[in-house]
Amino acid sequence: MKRLIVFVCMLLFISSMSVFADEGMWLPHQMKMLNLQEQGLKMDPGELFKEDGTGLMSAIVSFGGGTGEFVSNNGLLLTNHHVAFGAIQRASDKENNYIRDGFHAPELGKEIPAIGYYADVLLGYVDVTEKFHKVLKDDMAPMERFDAIEALRKKLVAEVEAQAPDRRCVVRSFYSGNKYYLFQFKRLRDIRLVYAPPQSIGNYGGDIDNWMWPRHTGDFTFMRAYVSPDGEGSEFDQNNVPYKPKSWLKLSLDGLKPGDFTFVMGYPGRTYRNMTLAEFQNDKKQIEEQLGLFKMMLTFLEGECAKDEAVNIRYASLTKGINNYLKNMEGKLEGFENVNLEALKAKQEKKFRTWCAEDNARADYAGYLDKVADHLDKLTELELRSLFAGFLVNGFAGPAVLSQAHLLHRVALEQAKPDMEREAGFQDRDLPGIRNRIQFRERGYELGTDRAFLKFLLTSMLDKPESQWPGAVSDVLKGGEAAIGPFVDKLYDGTKLADPEVRLSLLGKSMDELKALNDPMLDLAASLETELKALREEGRALGQEHQDLKGVVVKGMMDMNGGLFAPDANSTIRFTSGTVKGYQPKDGVWYTPFTTLAGVMEKETGEDPFIVPEKLKQLHAAKDFGRYEDPKLKDVVTCFLNTTNVTGGNSGSPILNARGEQVGIVFDMTYESVIGDYFVLPALQRTIHVDIRYVLFVTEKFGGAEHLLKEMGL
Repeated sequence: MKRLIVFVCMLLFISSMSVFADEGMWLPHQMKMLNLQEQGLKMDPGELFKEDGTGLMSAIVSFGGGTGEFVSNNGLLLTNHHVAFGAIQRASDKENNYIRDGFHAPELGKEIPAIGYYADVLLGYVDVTEKFHKVLKDDMAPMERFDAIEALRKKLVAEVEAQAPDRRCVVRSFYSGNKYYLFQFKRLRDIRLVYAPPQSIGNYGGDIDNWMWPRHTGDFTFMRAYVSPDGEGSEFDQNNVPYKPKSWLKLSLDGLKPGDFTFVMGYPGRTYRNMTLAEFQNDKKQIEEQLGLFKMMLTFLEGECAKDEAVNIRYASLTKGINNYLKNMEGKLEGFENVNLEALKAKQEKKFRTWCAEDNARADYAGYLDKVADHLDKLTELELRSLFAGFLVNGFAGPAVLSQAHLLHRVALEQAKPDMEREAGFQDRDLPGIRNRIQFRERGYELGTDRAFLKFLLTSMLDKPESQWPGAVSDVLKGGEAAIGPFVDKLYDGTKLADPEVRLSLLGKSMDELKALNDPMLDLAASLETELKALREEGRALGQEHQDLKGVVVKGMMDMNGGLFAPDANSTIRFTSGTVKGYQPKDGVWYTPFTTLAGVMEKETGEDPFIVPEKLKQLHAAKDFGRYEDPKLKDVVTCFLNTTNVTGGNSGSPILNARGEQVGIVFDMTYESVIGDYFVLPALQRTIHVDIRYVLFVTEKFGGAEHLLKEMGL
């Protein structure tokens, strides 16, 4: 293993002397700097992104946490099974368990709503940096700068969104505030499920295989976007019609071979590659501290799910998400140690300091590295004080009824203000999404389990210092476990918010109207919000101060790299390229870049998560592969690897060949490359894709959805 570490470090040091396209997630306008045709692209790079919406990149949509792509001119979308899992779960019950059995709509009228989903189609983006620089003054205090940025951001968004009812806009900061871009989208709010394979294919291998290679998961689902008859992105309506995209992807059955050029376009969530050494050290410490809490949560929830199939269905998305997070974080910590990433970051920082010392004009850049490090203590202390109060009202992982009460309380608080003075996320533009969150939250929890979950969370706080206890429950916690049970029971016995219809009826009510209800859950939410509001305001000031300090450092990094410096991911459209290639995870082991259906059969145990559907066994035994057989491997390729670098949010992104044809779908990184969120190690950086031929094989041969292949022109 030590030999491998030395080898990897040597590769890293050599590669750090220059920047390659497959080491960054690039914005569309940066692609012209990457010499893509010299690397192997066999199409005009100008065809990838066009401002008129006809470029390939316009076929890629954001699901607000995942990616999808149009694969027909009739609104048909392709994404991951795990990206669509929330919709599959919310549509399922004991009688119609689409998680277990899969879903197939044989015609348009049978497609069902993907509750809570929307798709954003990119219309274009512009550089608005100068607008921000004009309103930001050097003598501003951090909170003044934050307020000025937020005010301008809201103004720019409002101006664009006034152009059309389905127009959505976002302004993102890049390079720690050195650049700002405004992105425009058409939001499609009526998304429906079309075809999803059963979990035994779509999540084959489960958490055991998650982040691992070799992989044999058919991680895909088809959905469809609908619009009103006049083409407007609107909520679900029986009269809506399939959306007609300007651009959609062509699928290729030609397959790939080692060394082939490939590229990904999608919406990666967050990376931290531009962190300083001190920031990395701080982040590593936080990951270590949070793992214990999430492991306890998962143990509790899985225990509850094992008691009742209905509860298991309700919490399937949450437990899947926590499992995914835990394995990812464990992989990161293991990777940090295996490659001594702290030493590599130190070497990177030393190189930067040396460059700064070569010219007096650069001296400030190095000085700000120390300022960033000193400032981290304030942020860490605040994060510890905020952790549990924020978790109690977390809309995804917190207790459902309490988090919904908090949401209603905040809406009432913000609606008392003029729209442009409200906090981001609570303006009039956000109300349809808030209503959706209230509606579909009901399908993700069970009341008795929710009550027990709140008791569990409060009890788990007893092991933490009192300084981390939320003030709203501090007196209860001082009474120990004996006080927690009766306190929680009184909340649930006395609240009316257990009824989702009541919650919906309270959306938009004034603060006085909510107070008049004397609902204990709303009262607790109000107390928590008083505390959280003060913490948010403190966090905004500290966060802005940190960005201002870090922005100087990043400006230096940009200068050192002559402008060819990829920004960290922030859920905006990105491009990354690489080649099909295996890798060596440890001494004496070489992983080939392809897996096949034979490997699916080899892994079968007859027990979850390695149950192979009988029909799939029969197809393989008969070698009924049809046009999906790989001519060299004499089997159906299930998954493949390449050297692109992706992260959360890229899930569902298309992987395309040199001609710009879709050959697969991104769905994972390898366990050894999850540290790529922090540092790219070319020897280990690999992305896992489901091969498009396996997608189509399952859709046609297993699922009997031939009509979808005809729609895609196959």
